[in-house]
Amino acid sequence: MIRAIYELDPPEAAETLALIESVGRADGPDHVRGTVVGLADGRATLEFPERNWGGDVTLLVSSLLAGEWADSAAFARCRLVELELPAGLLPGPAFAAPDEVLVGAIVKPSLGLAPQEVAATAAALAAGGADLVKDDELLGDPAWCPLEERVRAVAAVLPERVRYAPNVTGRMESLLQRARRVVELGAGAVMVNAFAQGLDSLRALREAELGVPIFAHRVGAAFWTRERRFGVAPALTAEITRLCGADYVQVGSFTGSVYDTPDEVRAQIDACHRPLGRLCRSVAVIGGGVSPRNARAQVEAAGVSSGLMVLLGSAAYNVSAEDAVRSTVGSLRPNSAAESA
Repeated sequence: MIRAIYELDPPEAAETLALIESVGRADGPDHVRGTVVGLADGRATLEFPERNWGGDVTLLVSSLLAGEWADSAAFARCRLVELELPAGLLPGPAFAAPDEVLVGAIVKPSLGLAPQEVAATAAALAAGGADLVKDDELLGDPAWCPLEERVRAVAAVLPERVRYAPNVTGRMESLLQRARRVVELGAGAVMVNAFAQGLDSLRALREAELGVPIFAHRVGAAFWTRERRFGVAPALTAEITRLCGADYVQVGSFTGSVYDTPDEVRAQIDACHRPLGRLCRSVAVIGGGVSPRNARAQVEAAGVSSGLMVLLGSAAYNVSAEDAVRSTVGSLRPNSAAESA
């Protein structure tokens, strides 16, 4: 059974919601019909037979997360806040989140660097102590910086301990081919714009057994989560991203540069970590306005010091990239910074 909980107004529209998300008509067959099983405190709890969609992520999205209910004039408020799926329906992460705080960094500027320039920047970030270096979400496979050439160049300069996550987002029919190829060329992770490529891309990458972690960039998720009357609660997008197979899940930040409230960020971190059957935790990636000056404050605001990553972006380039990362590592892991100095 699949259970979905919505914040709903008016409450009497719950039966309409159950129909929209299942049979569509009141005289539809009972064996696939959605059922209202709870209605209290502005929330409606609905149940659906697992047989309706199984583990088909695209249909789970089309029905429960971003379905036709969003078009309906029957609702003044309709927001999915909880989703319970049968154990094992989706694969979850392949790599357990480590019991520490990692430091990641984005290669900047977002566009315009040639492969050797990307490699030089990545090398500087690694020299400062970054655990992961990744492409910006806007960088794909442009003529001035071809994906394969870029991966070769970066892989040649990074120490083995540092993962490079190139962005494999692009044409759907060649997604797995790109991902396999960058791993062959030395990438230690892959990144995909999960909400632009489609959440099922995470499942496909996970089940391809690439042997490296998957970083899910959340660009586009705000169209689901930012409107608090309609859509999906931010914690749930983090959870479904984890369920689909992401090892690294972006969760916003406490800097004030992104829309998430502090409570929403903490709820997303919990969604990456809370027990879900046998699934391992994902790394909750705190990103958006993170700098050497506020990195420690981000971890303190998170309230946990395990299974986290602070992700440096443009702020890392206000000084030298290497110094920015080294300063961040020093603020979070003083002993590690001393050892690498």
